[in-house]
Amino acid sequence: MTGPLLVTGAGGFAGGHLVEYLAPTHDIVAWTRTEAPPELARLARWERVDLLDRASVRAAIAATRPSQVYHCAGIPHLAESWHDTAGVLEGNVRATEHLFDALRRADVACRVLVPGSASVYATSSEPIAEEYPLAPASPYALSKLAQEALARRAVDEDGLDVVIARSFNHTGPRQTPAFVAPSMARQIAFIEAGAMEPVIRVGNLEARRDLTDVRDIVRAYAALMTSGERGAIYNIGSGTSHQIREVLDSLLARAKVQVRVESDPSRMRPSDIPVLTANCARLEQTTGWRPAISFDQMLDDLLAYWRGQTPVTGHSGVRPH
Repeated sequence: MTGPLLVTGAGGFAGGHLVEYLAPTHDIVAWTRTEAPPELARLARWERVDLLDRASVRAAIAATRPSQVYHCAGIPHLAESWHDTAGVLEGNVRATEHLFDALRRADVACRVLVPGSASVYATSSEPIAEEYPLAPASPYALSKLAQEALARRAVDEDGLDVVIARSFNHTGPRQTPAFVAPSMARQIAFIEAGAMEPVIRVGNLEARRDLTDVRDIVRAYAALMTSGERGAIYNIGSGTSHQIREVLDSLLARAKVQVRVESDPSRMRPSDIPVLTANCARLEQTTGWRPAISFDQMLDDLLAYWRGQTPVTGHSGVRPH
């Protein structure tokens, strides 16, 4: 296989970190619906492709003929999926169908990695392995399960080489503050800069999440692209869950000012799984992957990133969340 690597959703959170990780050793075509992020622009050949436009996807795949595809494009917001169910189904299901359709029609022999989500699992107080019962509890989770169904069909009926990754929660620099850890870090950074009153607003602090640094997550994607079994599903996570209150307390311990915490009902979700912890034995046995970035280092880097995005550093165009 001699074609380039294709990363869809390359301007997004995980996709952008994946481009950074792969760029030193690979020829990358990066798809995005908007302009390339300035910090990533020189790392790949950027193309503006709308995955909801079937004809455009077919033409782009036929022209690129990739040797590998990391399908990172999609709608990542679980909470927002309650407000735009149609949008999340289009972004995660219809877009994926268009990609598989284009690969099939162009007869492109390549491996595809589909990053799924641990939100498809039923609640468990124990670490969850891949065989655990599924019970998607949000439109987002339902869309990710449907995406997996398309991937399985592509393997079984079309003969495509697809690997599915079920990623547990992850965070890191450049993640939107629509997610809990960057929301807290951003509020702290803005308070330190004097751009907000010294009050941090939070949602449910009792939930426990397996929280991994995104840079470890994309390393796992690359390892699965190389060593994963065709048609198999692999959990990706740290294997340790942290209460959201612990994430908050750890970030507050790093704050340079005193901060008051207030509960914000608007940040509560209609359905929130109490505990999500990964059993990643299959991934480790297959690839040897283990997370390399500690919980503390992850939070240090997350807060450092948001301290660089405050009005003091010239990034005042977005309201704090």
